[in-house]
Amino acid sequence: MRVVTAAEMHAIDRYTIEHIGISEEALMENAGQAAARVLLERISPFQRIAVLAGAGNNGGDGFIMARVLKSWGYTVDLWLIPPKERIKGAAKKALEIYENCGYEVKSFIGNEPLFFQQMLSYHVLIDALLGIGVKGPVQSPYKEIIDAMNHHHDAVVYAIDVPSGVPADGGEIGAAVYADMTITIQYPKLSAYTFPSADYYGELVVVDIGIPPRSSEHHAAFRKVWMKEDVIRTLPERKRASHKGVHGKGLIIGGSQRMTGAVMMAAKAALRSGSGLLTLAIPETIYPVVASGVLEAMYHPCSAKNGGFAGEIDLIHLDMDAIAIGPGMGRLEGTKPIVQAALAQEVPVVLDADALFFWNDYARFLKKRTSPTIVTPHPGEMARMLGLSIREVENDRFQVSRQMAIDYGIYVVLKGPYTIVATPDGKQYINTTGNPALAKGGSGDVLTGMLLAFLMQHRSLEAAISNAVWVHGKAADFLVKTKHSPFDVLATDVISAIPNVLSSLCKGKK
Repeated sequence: MRVVTAAEMHAIDRYTIEHIGISEEALMENAGQAAARVLLERISPFQRIAVLAGAGNNGGDGFIMARVLKSWGYTVDLWLIPPKERIKGAAKKALEIYENCGYEVKSFIGNEPLFFQQMLSYHVLIDALLGIGVKGPVQSPYKEIIDAMNHHHDAVVYAIDVPSGVPADGGEIGAAVYADMTITIQYPKLSAYTFPSADYYGELVVVDIGIPPRSSEHHAAFRKVWMKEDVIRTLPERKRASHKGVHGKGLIIGGSQRMTGAVMMAAKAALRSGSGLLTLAIPETIYPVVASGVLEAMYHPCSAKNGGFAGEIDLIHLDMDAIAIGPGMGRLEGTKPIVQAALAQEVPVVLDADALFFWNDYARFLKKRTSPTIVTPHPGEMARMLGLSIREVENDRFQVSRQMAIDYGIYVVLKGPYTIVATPDGKQYINTTGNPALAKGGSGDVLTGMLLAFLMQHRSLEAAISNAVWVHGKAADFLVKTKHSPFDVLATDVISAIPNVLSSLCKGKK
């Protein structure tokens, strides 16, 4: 499922109308009909419905929804907010058809007190006010209408395409509709997957209005939601004649006296995610603790200093297909040469946690690597790596992660709600699994171990990374859905839930 910007959506619409030959009126009719069908099973014939319509195409969708719902026997009032003469194009035609059916249009202009009084009597409010074309703060009277909608707590609010006042591409928000559900047209918009804008959407439902794939292929960046179907399609099968060597020989470099648990969690997550053979390169001082906790791994103890790595590691004689480095390493000077040694190996390398702290020391060399590099920053780490503020990263997550991946020739996993996977050729995959239970120490270490294991088992790097992120989030969802709350889940619980998710996916492949 593609995700688009406002400009991309306008270009897609234009191409569909001018080159495919589907008229703007037909697209609008399809949108209004499809949105109305979504409500069919969600609203009662006994509920009073108000469609609040603006002047643009969003209002046109609202006119059609009002007409269709009335034809199905629902009690619907259509409130037109701007003067009627401001309605143009396909929206004007939709309004004419509505009136030709003998249905009344209630005008907001001149009836403001009545509008705000009657709003309290509606059970359902349909937001067709502004749509995706609005830029800047919402002005009067829309601001007052939105405030009234948000204070009518007894009504269910359905927004069409995007909640009015929410920028389609994300960013700063002023007055905006808090929707219980947003019915988005053809493709979700960026703001559905960025915060704080995503909080305004409520449940997200996408309706197809008949735009062919060709329209989006050349008029939108490759940006899609990674779905369960994608995971099932790309998850590798285990052949009956396979052995441990064919499922990947992984190396995790990490750990320190202060953070022995991090490397242990990464190791256990890698093993639970299918790694055939796993070696842990750790400071020799923590070897007894780690080795007694992770029995299935092999070990490569390294010289230690001040509780961490002394700065020397011999990787020449280790047989490995991929490396993950960073969990629990600490930020001592001994960490820096270890990271550089890992990057010198001709295998995929996952850089996480403390390995990212020394970004400026090796970033310029990454494009010269012939093997893939995967970095897994959270917004704070990303901000430090790029010299931005956290707010700048959060407000432009898609562009920041995409540009970083292209500039350095790496794969970027920008963690957080709706984790983004960005590739060196500009593609982006959005993850929708996971919940606030993952906002806890150790979650990133678990993901690092899973990434290592998946990289060694998948043919496609994009699928490996996206699947690891998806399964990681789904494990947390499974825990909260079954026996936990978002408060009490531990990173080790997430590891224990990986088998449940993988088992379900394997059954889905049959």
